[in-house]
Amino acid sequence: MESRPHIPYAQYITIWFALVLLTGVTITVAGLQLGQASILAAILVATVKSTLVLRHFMHLKHETALFKIVLMVALLTLTAILVLTFVDTSFR
Repeated sequence: MESRPHIPYAQYITIWFALVLLTGVTITVAGLQLGQASILAAILVATVKSTLVLRHFMHLKHETALFKIVLMVALLTLTAILVLTFVDTSFR
């Protein structure tokens, strides 16, 4: 079994506060009525939040390079599908 580095609780609390702050940003942007820009802003904030959760709470920061590559390919595929869906629906 591999030995994982000890992560201090202060780092978890800092990440949690960042996630709470980003949730507030999402709510604020949603209330500004920016049209299509609010969707883009919400997706960008969600991307940052999911990156924080994946890296710190799921400990992907300490995984092997192969696992990170496989994860990135999956995320890029998902991103391509979402982009193509948004492009398709915006021209209807």
